[in-house]
Amino acid sequence: MSYRVEPNYKYLAEHDWAKVEDNFVLVGVTDYAQKTLKDVVYIELPEVGDTFDFKEIFGSIESVKAVSDLICPVAGEVVEINTELEESPEKVNEDPYGTWLVKIKPLNLKKDLENLLDAQAYKKLLEEEG
Repeated sequence: MSYRVEPNYKYLAEHDWAKVEDNFVLVGVTDYAQKTLKDVVYIELPEVGDTFDFKEIFGSIESVKAVSDLICPVAGEVVEINTELEESPEKVNEDPYGTWLVKIKPLNLKKDLENLLDAQAYKKLLEEEG
């Protein structure tokens, strides 16, 4: 099976993505994650104002098949959540890179980005996981 990987995004090995937009980071789940989970039925997101460390669990994503943790790719404060997902969690299946979960104001963006995988490294990881 092939998986879409966006070139200008950064990735965690746990299959969460980060996209820098202005001085904020949008966070979502990868194409691999949504295809592995299959039909997403519920997403538990944090509250605006909650803060998380790098690689801390910030919520969960539930499908008919499993429940998986959502891992924060950068340390910072949640400034916005995607409220559309409360009514339509399946949007993650329809467009995993166009559907962000939370917007974070990062504490140390440069440092955290250095700890993330670029698109090439993430593709290699997917090939190894096979």
